[in-house]
Amino acid sequence: MLVVTDAGMPAVSDPGFRIVRLAIDEGVPVTVLPGPSAVLTALVLSGLPVDRFCFEGFLPRRAGERRRRLAELEGEKRTMVFFEAPHRLVDVLADMVAAFGADRPGAICRELTKTYEEVRRAPLGELAHSAEGTRGEITLVIGGAPAGQVLGTPADWAEEVAALIADGEDRKASITHVAERHGVQRRDVYEAVVRAKHADDSAPDERK
Repeated sequence: MLVVTDAGMPAVSDPGFRIVRLAIDEGVPVTVLPGPSAVLTALVLSGLPVDRFCFEGFLPRRAGERRRRLAELEGEKRTMVFFEAPHRLVDVLADMVAAFGADRPGAICRELTKTYEEVRRAPLGELAHSAEGTRGEITLVIGGAPAGQVLGTPADWAEEVAALIADGEDRKASITHVAERHGVQRRDVYEAVVRAKHADDSAPDERK
């Protein structure tokens, strides 16, 4: 079967995604002819939703910065596309498992449009387990956060708001930012901040 179009990339913003997903589920090999970007090629081959996606490029090399960036993406509901170097793949996938959970769907796409093209589609936990020794040019495609998923606890939200305020962001914007990141109502984050402040004000002063 061949899917072609005379108006843009097949399977992006058209029903071609359903054909790709059906072929994958039936064990039919899927490939994409060379195009202008590995981002769209990997996105189509992944079998993950393509109606909304974001390109995150390369994650930070330093482990701490990388984990903070992934934590910021925990609540991202769009399919995410990353580039990654093979020698960092194992560590990156381990950090993704910690940030997104072992069951989050993903795909390792390597050597796209080349002789040894390979796409591994599996939950992140399985991808992390099998990543050792992977070589070539790599593009990672990771499913977005499930709709309705609530991330973190009220205490976490309050801490994040406090951190944003400490970095110079105003309180209202900080609360909105944290609510959007975790997929919760703004008033829930506001109430968590109020409760945290009340708990701090009520705590005994150990300096006395």
